[in-house]
Amino acid sequence: MYSGKTKSVCPVCLRVLDAVKIERDDGIYMEKSCPEHGDFSALIWEGDASSYLAWDRENVAVEPPVDGKKPEKGCPYDCGLCTEHLRKGCCVLLELTSRCNLGCPVCFASADERESREPDLEEIGKQYDYLMAHGGPFNIQLSGGEPTVRDDLPEIIRLGGEKGLTFFQLNTNGIRLAEEQGYAEKLKKAGLDTVFLQFDGLNDEVYRTLRGRALLDIKLRAVENCIRAGLGTVLVPVIAAGVNEDQVGDIIRYAESKMPGVRGVHFQPLSRFGRCELPGAERPVTIPRMLRLIEEQTGGKMKYSDFSGGGAENAYCSFHASYRRQSEVKLKCLPRRSGCCCTGSDDSRTSVAEQWTGAAKGYGESAMTETSSLDEFLRITREKTLAISGMVFQDAWNLELDRLRRCHICELDGDFGMVPFCAYNLTDTQGRSMYRK
Repeated sequence: MYSGKTKSVCPVCLRVLDAVKIERDDGIYMEKSCPEHGDFSALIWEGDASSYLAWDRENVAVEPPVDGKKPEKGCPYDCGLCTEHLRKGCCVLLELTSRCNLGCPVCFASADERESREPDLEEIGKQYDYLMAHGGPFNIQLSGGEPTVRDDLPEIIRLGGEKGLTFFQLNTNGIRLAEEQGYAEKLKKAGLDTVFLQFDGLNDEVYRTLRGRALLDIKLRAVENCIRAGLGTVLVPVIAAGVNEDQVGDIIRYAESKMPGVRGVHFQPLSRFGRCELPGAERPVTIPRMLRLIEEQTGGKMKYSDFSGGGAENAYCSFHASYRRQSEVKLKCLPRRSGCCCTGSDDSRTSVAEQWTGAAKGYGESAMTETSSLDEFLRITREKTLAISGMVFQDAWNLELDRLRRCHICELDGDFGMVPFCAYNLTDTQGRSMYRK
């Protein structure tokens, strides 16, 4: 019977606790006890110990943060990044606003329509400078709130390019992209590479539950407008137990039908931080459950065994596989990169940028044999691939400090610096955060 030691936090007070990972009949659980608030148990893996341990790949590479801060309180209280952290960072979120034109029942940023202090261009320029001085260039995720509520978004993107940043991704609900003619082209011209589009399913019932209103038509129009503008598009479904697990296969098939404009699907099982008005699921969506849903709902076209865990990040944070289209009905799983268990942050940053950037226009199948440029050949070949991936964020119930120390997705905060995403958004049972204002 498997048992492993780790460290976590109390969901009520966020104090650091010793925790154990225990194998039970239906999976691996994390169990911990707070002297003030009692015992807590959370399912972290559906499967036996052999499948859990096999998923892990030893990754001993260490990339210390540039000018990391010396910790005083210890992980997770001194992020920014501190010298105990094992990654220098890969992707960095810049929250441009806390305003949003939706009021989703599920929102890690607890965003709404209220007025907020938004960094002006001068402050954003200083943020870019900070990132370049602390290990940049990083892949920049422009986030919020809803970043498209800012009319100066094109200027923000252009400024980042002038400062030396090379890849810009927009995290968005897609409303403005769907409704404003020419807006996608304007962002593309400014230097935007990829749209990370909130896309939870292919019926309006799902959107009413997760987003508070019917949005399917808006999502479909946003995809078409992004493709027309040459923006790489990644569909990002939040998968909530009992809400849209049955939508996994439909989302993948829709993504296939929109290749090469749609570059991938990036699943995010629901994590309980920020605003989460849905009742807690008895069994959260784990990596094994996600992979079984993919295999079952694609009829075995995509298999559990195709996927592997994270390279630069902790293996239990993510899953990934890439597929090449061989015909309109056939996809081939590409072999995993040799040595990927030692992938560094820079390798990860480059790989993500290459896969998710918009496809080139004007190339047909014949171009595959006519090109005289190896780089062009590789680019066209890449455009025949679809990435299926996912990120399993940690909340106060299942947080492991060992996983957190390998995090390479950060939020930039003017007071704290670069804070790992799962630390920045960590909230207790009352919605209180250690970092987020």
